[in-house]
Amino acid sequence: MDWQRDVVGLLAGFVLAAVTTPVGVSGAVFLLPFQLSVLHVPNPRITPTNLLFNVISGPGGLVRYRRRGQFDRDLTLQLLSGSVPGVVLGALIRVYVATDPDVFRMLAAAVLAPVGLFILRRPAPGSLERRLSSRTVRALAFTIGIIGGVYGIGGGSILGPILVGTGMTVATVAPAALLSTWVTSLVGVTTYAVISLDAVGPISPDWTLGIATGVGGLLGGWLGASLQPRIPERALRTLLGVLALSLAVVYVYQVLGRP
Repeated sequence: MDWQRDVVGLLAGFVLAAVTTPVGVSGAVFLLPFQLSVLHVPNPRITPTNLLFNVISGPGGLVRYRRRGQFDRDLTLQLLSGSVPGVVLGALIRVYVATDPDVFRMLAAAVLAPVGLFILRRPAPGSLERRLSSRTVRALAFTIGIIGGVYGIGGGSILGPILVGTGMTVATVAPAALLSTWVTSLVGVTTYAVISLDAVGPISPDWTLGIATGVGGLLGGWLGASLQPRIPERALRTLLGVLALSLAVVYVYQVLGRP
């Protein structure tokens, strides 16, 4: 029954957000294959449903980060200025051009696997808090925003590991990446809703499931962000590196492991 499916989705959203929010990842990248294989959400409806999860769950962690004054204003603006137009373009590509996003999954895996390995190495003394140029950050955010719009992940899950891999601390990157994911997901849901007025097929979100998973993620994100200051930087980097490698494996399996 639908209510049982929604309860399962709520619990999944809570667990994933609690684990991933401390490193600036929304959990949507892990929720998407769960929705596809366990909850049987059809394509392309699964993409806006996943974005809806991000919209509802994001404030749980963001409020905690804001109360602690953790937001880096410059980094946040750079991510938003690149990722917002990117996610709109990605949504249009998803509906009208690329009905099968396998190319984007393999591209994301090719980026995340080496980045995850790089993060897991012990950082050299003085290597933390190095920064890419603002132009490079915006270009990365735009490119990954497109991928996020196509795949329904918001983009922060890929941006976060890349920025940490360049030498920034997880505590600096996590709030900005999570806010970028939230804003781009809001824009993405709106874009899909507008497109659905003129398109054929189930491309609007599964509203009850999206809300249920989002509420679970809201509570889990609050818990995860509350725990972040108590977790050492090295442990956070290890968690992020493991998540990046796990995401790469998930993406490759989704492309190559299907019958």
